[in-house]
Amino acid sequence: MSVTVQTGHTKSASGLSLVAENFQSGLEEDVVVLLQIYAASQDAKVLEKECMAIIKHALLETEGDAAERLDGTLKEINGLLKGLLVSQSIEDIHAILGIVDQHGVLHVSHAGRAEAYIVRAGGTSQITEYTKGKPTPAFVHIASGALEPRDTLVFSTQRLLRTVTPAQLAQFAQRNDQLMDELTMALEGEKEKAALAVLRMEGRATTKASKPLPERSSRRRQSAKGISSKITAALSALIEPLRRFTISIDWFGRLRAIPERLLKDLKNPQHRRRAHLLILASAVVVFLLVWAVTNLTTSSQRSQTRTELKELMEQIDTEIRTAENRHLTGDLDSANAILQRAEERAKQVINNENGLYRTEALDLLERIRMKGEEMNNITRLSPRVVVNLAAKSPDIAAMGVVGVGDGELVAYDRQDLYRVLLNSVDDPDRLTEEELILDGTYFERMQTLLFQTTGNSIIEVIADQPTDIKTEDPAGWITGKALTTYLRFLYVLSPENNQIYKYERLSNRYAPPAEYNINGDLSGALDFAIDGNVFVLKEGGQVVKLFRGEMRPFSIRHLPEGVLEKATKIFKVQEGNLYFLVPSLSRVVIVTDGAASGESSYVKQYILEGDQVGELVDFYVDPEELRLYVLDAKRVYSIDLGTR
Repeated sequence: MSVTVQTGHTKSASGLSLVAENFQSGLEEDVVVLLQIYAASQDAKVLEKECMAIIKHALLETEGDAAERLDGTLKEINGLLKGLLVSQSIEDIHAILGIVDQHGVLHVSHAGRAEAYIVRAGGTSQITEYTKGKPTPAFVHIASGALEPRDTLVFSTQRLLRTVTPAQLAQFAQRNDQLMDELTMALEGEKEKAALAVLRMEGRATTKASKPLPERSSRRRQSAKGISSKITAALSALIEPLRRFTISIDWFGRLRAIPERLLKDLKNPQHRRRAHLLILASAVVVFLLVWAVTNLTTSSQRSQTRTELKELMEQIDTEIRTAENRHLTGDLDSANAILQRAEERAKQVINNENGLYRTEALDLLERIRMKGEEMNNITRLSPRVVVNLAAKSPDIAAMGVVGVGDGELVAYDRQDLYRVLLNSVDDPDRLTEEELILDGTYFERMQTLLFQTTGNSIIEVIADQPTDIKTEDPAGWITGKALTTYLRFLYVLSPENNQIYKYERLSNRYAPPAEYNINGDLSGALDFAIDGNVFVLKEGGQVVKLFRGEMRPFSIRHLPEGVLEKATKIFKVQEGNLYFLVPSLSRVVIVTDGAASGESSYVKQYILEGDQVGELVDFYVDPEELRLYVLDAKRVYSIDLGTR
C-alpha cells in the first residue's frame, strides 16, 4: 500500500510563518511536519531549521520502532519549544508531526490547535484530541492506528471544523487532487491561516470474487420439472403478499369492532362489569408496555453512559501515571498540563447526571490534587500565631505589617500602630486623628517608619513621634498605590500616571520627585519591591522588571498555571527570593529573582490552613529568609522557612 502526500498552506501574515514539509526515511516511511509559528521572521526560521534538524537525526536517520523514534523526537522538540517560549523568541506555535510506518500504521502528535482527520468510507473522524481552553504549545499525546486502502488523512495547524463540516470534508476528499485546493480556498475565504497536508492511501480493498455465469448451453438443457417448480415458486411469491394483506385486513376489522362492543357492554347492565374489567386490564397492559419500553431505553442509555464513563476513568488513571513519568524526566510544564486535563475529566465524571463512578472520581480528584502538590512542592500547614492583635483592640481590621528587625514588627490599621516584639504586642499608638493610613514602609537608612495618608501627606515616625514631613515640590506629595524605600530614596508607585516617583531624603525634608519609569507599562500595578532592580506586580499576576527605569526581561519557569493570577502583594529579600501573597487562596508563592538573565524559577508554595486563619492582607520576610510573617485582619502568624 503506497502513500501519496501533498503539502501546502494558505497566505501568511505579518509575524506569522507557515511551514509544510514531507520526508521519507531510509525505511521508506512517510513523514509529514506542519508548523504555524507566531514570531519574527528570523526567529521563525531558526525554529524551523532546528526542528528539521531534530526530525532528520532523531526520526529519519535512526533505527527502531516508529512510535518510539517519534516519542524521542517529540521530547527533543518540546525542549526546544519550551526554551524559545520562555525566552519570548516566539509568542506561540501550532504544529503537527506524523509518520506512516512500513506496516501502514499512522503515528501522529500535535501541539497547540493543530489537528488531524481521517476520511474513511465516506465519513470523517478527528484523530487528535480536542481540548477546551488555551491549547498547550507542546506535543503531549501520540495517536496511533492502522490505515486502510483508500483512506484519506488531512493534517492542519488550525481547527478545520470551524470552516468546513465533517460531511463537506468527506465530500472534498472524493475529489482526489482537488482536496488541497478546496481546503485552501475555504480557509482563505474565512480569513484563516494554516499549513496543510493530505495523505492518500493507494491500493484496493480485498473483495470476494464473484461467481462466473453458467454457459448458455447448460441453461437450455434445464428440465421441464425445473421450469415448473420455478413457475410455482413465482406464483407463491405473488400470492403470499395477498394472503398477508387479507389477514391484516381481518385483524384490522376485529380491532375496529372492539370499541363498538365495549360501548354496547357499557350500556348493557348485565355486561357493564365485564366492560369495566376489560378497560382496566387494557390500561394495565398499556402501562406495562410503556414502562417496559421506557425501562429498556433508559437501561440502554445507562449502559452506554456507564461504558463511556468507565473509559474516561481509565484515561484519567493513565494520565496521572503519565504526568508522574513526565515529572520524573524533569518536564514539569508538560506534567502539569496533563494533570490539569485529568482534573477536568474527573470533574466531568463527577457532574454526570446518573451519578455513576462519582465516588471513584472524587478519589481520583484527590489523587490528582495530592500529585500536583507533590510535583509543585506545595506545603499545607497551620501557621503559628505570633500575636493576637484583637486582644488590644477587639474591632481591629489590620491592613499592613512592616518589618523593623530583630524580631520586631509594626502592624497597622487605618489609624493605629501596633508594635510587635517576639510574642508580645504593645497598646496601639494613634498615628493621626484627622487622616487615614493608605500604606506604610520602613526606611532602613533613617531607622524610621513612613506612612502615606489620605490627606496627601507623608508621616514619618521619628523616635516614636509622628512627624508630618514635607517635600520641596510646590504641588505637594503624589498619592500612590504603594510606597517603599531603597538606600536614601522613597519610591511611590502611581499606576494612574504609569510612573514610579523617586524622592531623595534630605536632612529634614524630601527633594522634588524624579520620574523613574522610562518604558515600562505599569497600568494595573498593585505593588512593587526594590533591591536595585524594581519588580512591579500587576493585576493578573504579571511581573514587570525595571533597571534604571528601563524594562528588562523577566519570566518564571515551571510556574503552575494561574497560581499568581490573584496575587496582591510582592516582597523581595535583598540578594534573595521573590515572594507573592495570594489572599484569596491563602497562599504564599516563592520564586527566584532571575538574576541578570531575568529567568526566574518557581521554588515552592505555602498554603495556610486552620479555622482561625482569616483572609490574608500583608506579609514580611526577615533578611536571612529564616521566617515568614503573615498578617490577617486580627493576627500575625509565623512560618519557619529554614536556612538559605
